[in-house]
Amino acid sequence: MPAVHVEDLSEKDKLKMEVAQLRKEAKLQRQQVGLPSPLTWAAFPPGSLSGPPGLRAEVSKCSEEIKKYIEARCGEDPLVKGIPEDKNPYKEKAGCTVS
Repeated sequence: MPAVHVEDLSEKDKLKMEVAQLRKEAKLQRQQVGLPSPLTWAAFPPGSLSGPPGLRAEVSKCSEEIKKYIEARCGEDPLVKGIPEDKNPYKEKAGCTVS
């Protein structure tokens, strides 16, 4: 199937593509899960992806698998954990002094 450039399509074709995508998404099986609000998120520790009880939302079933995958690997993630100084490629090597 050749690549389709959206900017080359007519407005009608763009809308047809959007409707087709929405139909696919509507067929996904969904389940109830807890959903933290930004106001209550502060009560949970950093790295915790579970929110307060009582807040619910419908999401696709694969979201639980994605959540488990992320939580299992968050300790290795340099954006969460940080980069050790000895392995940081962006650390300044040495300063320059002019005398």
